[in-house]
Amino acid sequence: MAFDAEKEIGKVLRGLRAAQAEIGKTYYRWRQVALELAEDGVDPLQVGLRAAERFGKDIGKSMLPRLHWLKGEAAFLLNLGRAMAGLWNVDGGVATAEKGEKPTEVFIKCTRDPWPTWAKEFGVSMKEVALCREKMLKSVLEDVSIFFNIPLDLEVQKAIPRGEGMWLIRLYKKEE
Repeated sequence: MAFDAEKEIGKVLRGLRAAQAEIGKTYYRWRQVALELAEDGVDPLQVGLRAAERFGKDIGKSMLPRLHWLKGEAAFLLNLGRAMAGLWNVDGGVATAEKGEKPTEVFIKCTRDPWPTWAKEFGVSMKEVALCREKMLKSVLEDVSIFFNIPLDLEVQKAIPRGEGMWLIRLYKKEE
Protein backbone atom coordinates (compact mmCIF):
# COMPACT_ATOMS: atom_id res chain seq x y z
CA MET A 1 0.00 0.00 0.00
CA ALA A 2 1.44 3.35 -1.03
CA PHE A 3 1.95 6.11 1.49
CA ASP A 4 -0.30 9.10 0.77
CA ALA A 5 1.40 12.13 2.38
CA GLU A 6 -1.52 14.50 1.70
CA LYS A 7 -3.98 12.13 3.33
CA GLU A 8 -1.75 11.70 6.39
CA ILE A 9 -1.16 15.46 6.72
CA GLY A 10 -4.92 15.99 6.45
CA LYS A 11 -5.52 13.54 9.31
CA VAL A 12 -2.96 15.31 11.50
CA LEU A 13 -4.46 18.74 10.72
CA ARG A 14 -8.00 17.55 11.49
CA GLY A 15 -6.78 16.19 14.81
CA LEU A 16 -4.99 19.45 15.55
CA ARG A 17 -8.08 21.55 14.75
CA ALA A 18 -10.24 19.32 16.94
CA ALA A 19 -7.78 19.63 19.83
CA GLN A 20 -7.64 23.42 19.41
CA ALA A 21 -11.44 23.65 19.51
CA GLU A 22 -11.51 21.56 22.69
CA ILE A 23 -9.06 23.94 24.38
CA GLY A 24 -11.36 26.92 23.89
CA LYS A 25 -14.53 25.02 24.63
CA THR A 26 -13.00 23.61 27.81
CA TYR A 27 -12.31 27.17 29.00
CA TYR A 28 -15.94 28.13 28.44
CA ARG A 29 -17.22 24.88 29.97
CA TRP A 30 -15.14 25.67 33.06
CA ARG A 31 -16.58 29.22 33.11
CA GLN A 32 -20.12 27.85 32.89
CA VAL A 33 -19.57 25.45 35.80
CA ALA A 34 -17.93 28.19 37.89
CA LEU A 35 -20.98 30.39 37.35
CA GLU A 36 -23.33 27.55 38.28
CA LEU A 37 -21.41 26.98 41.54
CA ALA A 38 -21.05 30.67 42.38
CA GLU A 39 -23.37 32.57 44.66
CA ASP A 40 -26.42 34.21 43.19
CA GLY A 41 -25.70 37.61 41.75
CA VAL A 42 -22.07 36.94 40.81
CA ASP A 43 -21.03 38.93 37.76
CA PRO A 44 -20.07 36.58 34.89
CA LEU A 45 -17.61 39.19 33.62
CA GLN A 46 -15.74 39.12 36.95
CA VAL A 47 -15.51 35.32 36.78
CA GLY A 48 -14.13 35.56 33.24
CA LEU A 49 -11.64 38.29 34.17
CA ARG A 50 -10.40 36.32 37.17
CA ALA A 51 -9.87 33.23 35.00
CA ALA A 52 -8.10 35.32 32.35
CA GLU A 53 -5.79 36.74 35.02
CA ARG A 54 -4.93 33.25 36.31
CA PHE A 55 -4.31 31.91 32.80
CA GLY A 56 -2.14 34.94 31.96
CA LYS A 57 0.02 34.61 35.06
CA ASP A 58 0.63 30.92 34.35
CA ILE A 59 1.44 31.62 30.71
CA GLY A 60 3.81 34.46 31.67
CA LYS A 61 5.72 32.17 34.03
CA SER A 62 6.00 29.50 31.34
CA MET A 63 7.48 32.07 28.91
CA LEU A 64 10.28 33.14 31.25
CA PRO A 65 12.73 30.33 30.40
CA ARG A 66 12.51 31.16 26.68
CA LEU A 67 12.99 34.91 26.99
CA HIS A 68 16.42 36.52 27.20
CA TRP A 69 18.14 39.86 26.90
CA LEU A 70 21.15 38.69 24.88
CA LYS A 71 20.37 40.71 21.75
CA GLY A 72 19.14 43.83 23.52
CA GLU A 73 15.87 45.51 24.31
CA ALA A 74 14.37 45.69 20.80
CA ALA A 75 14.98 41.97 20.15
CA PHE A 76 13.64 41.09 23.60
CA LEU A 77 10.39 42.97 22.96
CA LEU A 78 10.00 41.45 19.50
CA ASN A 79 10.53 37.93 20.88
CA LEU A 80 8.00 38.61 23.63
CA GLY A 81 5.53 39.92 21.04
CA ARG A 82 6.06 36.81 18.92
CA ALA A 83 5.47 34.60 21.95
CA MET A 84 2.24 36.46 22.70
CA ALA A 85 1.13 36.20 19.06
CA GLY A 86 1.92 32.50 19.31
CA LEU A 87 -0.83 32.16 21.92
CA TRP A 88 -3.37 32.80 19.17
CA ASN A 89 -1.56 30.58 16.69
CA VAL A 90 -1.59 27.65 19.12
CA ASP A 91 -5.36 28.07 19.46
CA GLY A 92 -5.86 28.04 15.68
CA GLY A 93 -5.70 31.78 15.07
CA VAL A 94 -3.48 33.74 12.72
CA ALA A 95 -1.23 36.25 14.46
CA THR A 96 2.14 37.94 13.97
CA ALA A 97 4.33 40.44 15.77
CA GLU A 98 6.34 43.19 14.12
CA LYS A 99 8.58 46.03 15.18
CA GLY A 100 7.04 49.38 15.86
CA GLU A 101 8.42 52.78 14.91
CA LYS A 102 10.19 53.02 18.27
CA PRO A 103 12.66 50.37 19.45
CA THR A 104 10.62 50.06 22.65
CA GLU A 105 7.36 48.96 20.96
CA VAL A 106 6.03 45.97 19.07
CA PHE A 107 2.68 45.51 17.36
CA ILE A 108 0.84 42.21 17.64
CA LYS A 109 -1.69 41.62 14.86
CA CYS A 110 -4.25 38.83 14.83
CA THR A 111 -6.52 38.45 11.81
CA ARG A 112 -8.20 35.19 12.82
CA ASP A 113 -9.30 34.51 16.39
CA PRO A 114 -11.35 31.39 17.22
CA TRP A 115 -12.30 32.55 20.73
CA PRO A 116 -15.33 34.67 19.71
CA THR A 117 -16.81 31.65 17.91
CA TRP A 118 -16.37 29.46 20.98
CA ALA A 119 -17.77 32.19 23.23
CA LYS A 120 -20.94 32.43 21.13
CA GLU A 121 -21.59 28.72 21.68
CA PHE A 122 -21.74 29.42 25.43
CA GLY A 123 -23.64 32.72 25.28
CA VAL A 124 -20.66 34.85 26.32
CA SER A 125 -20.74 38.49 25.21
CA MET A 126 -18.13 39.83 22.82
CA LYS A 127 -17.40 42.57 25.35
CA GLU A 128 -16.32 39.88 27.81
CA VAL A 129 -14.18 38.14 25.18
CA ALA A 130 -12.32 41.38 24.40
CA LEU A 131 -11.84 42.35 28.06
CA CYS A 132 -10.71 38.87 29.08
CA ARG A 133 -8.15 38.62 26.28
CA GLU A 134 -6.75 42.01 27.25
CA LYS A 135 -6.66 41.00 30.94
CA MET A 136 -4.92 37.74 30.10
CA LEU A 137 -2.23 39.44 28.00
CA LYS A 138 -1.63 42.12 30.65
CA SER A 139 -1.31 39.38 33.27
CA VAL A 140 1.31 37.65 31.11
CA LEU A 141 3.38 40.83 31.34
CA GLU A 142 3.29 41.09 35.15
CA ASP A 143 5.91 38.44 35.98
CA VAL A 144 7.91 39.13 32.81
CA SER A 145 8.17 42.79 33.89
CA ILE A 146 9.28 41.83 37.38
CA PHE A 147 11.74 39.15 36.27
CA PHE A 148 13.48 41.37 33.70
CA ASN A 149 12.99 44.57 35.71
CA ILE A 150 11.36 46.30 32.72
CA PRO A 151 8.02 48.11 33.06
CA LEU A 152 5.94 46.61 30.24
CA ASP A 153 2.38 47.33 29.19
CA LEU A 154 0.08 46.88 26.24
CA GLU A 155 -2.68 48.83 24.59
CA VAL A 156 -5.48 47.16 22.62
CA GLN A 157 -6.07 49.41 19.63
CA LYS A 158 -8.43 47.11 17.71
CA ALA A 159 -10.25 43.93 18.68
CA ILE A 160 -12.09 41.32 16.62
CA PRO A 161 -14.82 40.91 19.29
CA ARG A 162 -15.52 44.65 19.04
CA GLY A 163 -16.18 44.22 15.30
CA GLU A 164 -12.93 45.87 14.20
CA GLY A 165 -11.83 43.04 11.89
CA MET A 166 -8.54 42.28 13.62
CA TRP A 167 -6.67 42.52 16.87
CA LEU A 168 -4.03 45.23 16.94
CA ILE A 169 -2.10 45.41 20.19
CA ARG A 170 0.74 47.73 20.98
CA LEU A 171 3.24 46.10 23.36
CA TYR A 172 5.64 48.62 24.79
CA LYS A 173 8.11 49.52 27.49
CA LYS A 174 6.61 52.15 29.78
CA GLU A 175 8.61 55.33 30.09
CA GLU A 176 9.81 55.87 33.63
